[in-house]
Amino acid sequence: MEIEFFEPAEAAALMRCTESWLRDGATSGRFPHACWGKGKIIFTSEHILEIAKLSEVLPAKTASSLSASGHATKERLIGTRSKVRLATAN
Repeated sequence: MEIEFFEPAEAAALMRCTESWLRDGATSGRFPHACWGKGKIIFTSEHILEIAKLSEVLPAKTASSLSASGHATKERLIGTRSKVRLATAN
């Protein structure tokens, strides 16, 4: 088993972020972590990898690239109240 354990300051230095950002994410439930003793926050190497994946921003596909590939099917959804108004108008 090759799991390493890091205190928040060590994990923040490794991830090049602030300790408060990591602590806030852990206490709010956004980031995986372990609690030892009386609420001491600990991050494992697996937690750090998961946090990195959660924080990853992937490029969005643009409408022009979707239409060029033929996958752009834009369906307009109408809310319930609009449907009722349209039905009574006809």
